[in-house]
Amino acid sequence: MSGANREILRLEGIRKSYNVGTPVEAEVLHGVDLSLDEGEFAALIGPSGSGKSTLLNTVGLLERPTGGRLFIRGREIGGLDEAGLTELRGRTIGFVFQFHHLIPAFTALENVMMPMLIDRGAPDAPMRERAAWLLEQVGLAAAAAKKPAELSGGMQQRVAIARSLAMNPPLVLADEPTGNLDTHTADEIFELLRRFNAESRTAFLIVTHDPRLAARCDRRIELVDGQIVEAKGPPWPVD
Repeated sequence: MSGANREILRLEGIRKSYNVGTPVEAEVLHGVDLSLDEGEFAALIGPSGSGKSTLLNTVGLLERPTGGRLFIRGREIGGLDEAGLTELRGRTIGFVFQFHHLIPAFTALENVMMPMLIDRGAPDAPMRERAAWLLEQVGLAAAAAKKPAELSGGMQQRVAIARSLAMNPPLVLADEPTGNLDTHTADEIFELLRRFNAESRTAFLIVTHDPRLAARCDRRIELVDGQIVEAKGPPWPVD
């Protein structure tokens, strides 16, 4: 950690196995060490089957590791129960997915409000103001009352980005956020992520198979066969 940056994420010897204790037990992550500081903008790259989704789910506290230690803002998650994990995840980690996962029956404004509603309960004026401001920041102020089916794919992804920032998290995890978009729209979405990274000092960890986008990240982290290799050269080619 350099300068005034704070460490947001640290993994020490993280292992993840499935079907533990059965004849088909399989270890997917083999002692992963990784850290991210405040404001870092990193790409997670690697071939299909290398464990990228498993690593992202583990970092996002959606799955517990079967070995090693994981710290979010210096807090080890090992002793947390499910309620504690849910609270920590909701307040410190934002998620952007390839297929948006917006709630079809909700408006764009209501979708952006969801993380705040989950955290605080009933909606109030500050929540609506925060959601409206975020929609304005992603260029969708005029679409606040529209539902996902009324929005293009790029617009839906902008709503998803706004939602990921609703709680002002120190870390955003993005799983192929441009994978379902055309090149022009993908570039727009990428630049939007970069702008929020620069303005808010939010750390981003982005899984991508797009070599163009990976090359434009400040740091490339390569995952091969469940182990991290800090990427120095060109990003992994498209599968």
